[in-house]
Amino acid sequence: MNEQSKRRLRFLAVFAAYFVGLWFLWNTAFVYPIKLFVVLLHEISHGVAAVLTGGRIDAIDITPMQGGVCQCGGGSAFLTLSAGYLGSLLWGGLMIWGAVKLGRRAEWLTAAIGVLAASITLLFIRQPFALAFGLAFGAVLVTIGLKVGTAGNRAVLMGLGMTSALYAVLDIKSDIIDRPEVLSDARMLSQLTAIPTLAWGVIWIGLAIAFCVLLFRWAWKEIA
Repeated sequence: MNEQSKRRLRFLAVFAAYFVGLWFLWNTAFVYPIKLFVVLLHEISHGVAAVLTGGRIDAIDITPMQGGVCQCGGGSAFLTLSAGYLGSLLWGGLMIWGAVKLGRRAEWLTAAIGVLAASITLLFIRQPFALAFGLAFGAVLVTIGLKVGTAGNRAVLMGLGMTSALYAVLDIKSDIIDRPEVLSDARMLSQLTAIPTLAWGVIWIGLAIAFCVLLFRWAWKEIA
């Protein structure tokens, strides 16, 4: 077996082990804080879309039950509503890209994401649970970025990125296909566009799965 084949085998083994572990630990306390962090990224994505289209962020909240809300004013309602699930995918892609391409600079990306999470929390979150979580998770990421080293930071970024991308797929399925009655982003978008909620769910899941497949293929080529 040549060196390239060994690298591909190691990459596939690590990816499979993480995916299987994430699948079986999905509803455990071990993955819970990571899922809350992805919910925070989801809500931040709504806010960023609102600001970029001329609006503002009034408040952000996340709940212990993994719910979240971003209260926005102005901007493009269509793009703001669309940005949550798709933003989770893009955050996941950014972190995986950083793990693969940045090398020693991956430490700075981890710390920067921690600073962003803490800053957004201080600026827009007022509820005690969400405030405590956002500051604590942001501090943990900054500490990892500064103290853990390159290999540890690349592993953290890869893990968070994979979780964010996978969570987007599962969250779309849960909110839109399994529970179409909930007031999800897709349901509000349906009210805005007259396109059925389920149709938005199918479109977003298709985009999410395609994005994850392309991301895996890119990482496979880059790492191998």
